Amino acid sequence: MAVELDPRLLEILACPSEDHAPLRLGTEADPDADVLTCTACGRRYPVVDGVPVLLLDEAQQPSRHGDPAPVPPREK
Repeated sequence: MAVELDPRLLEILACPSEDHAPLRLGTEADPDADVLTCTACGRRYPVVDGVPVLLLDEAQQPSRHGDPAPVPPREK
């Protein structure tokens, strides 16, 4: 299921890492993934029940081969 966020919200959201780069919906490999991907560092932040979880501890690092690993589902 693709993430649906208000475009105005997406304009102001940024990666919480030091570079604070903009985020984009999904990943390059899966544009419908329930994640927000940093346009600079490639970290992927899960979106749970429509709410972005922008915590560095919750982010997934991109794989070495450039193809992001899937974000595992969070336990509820």
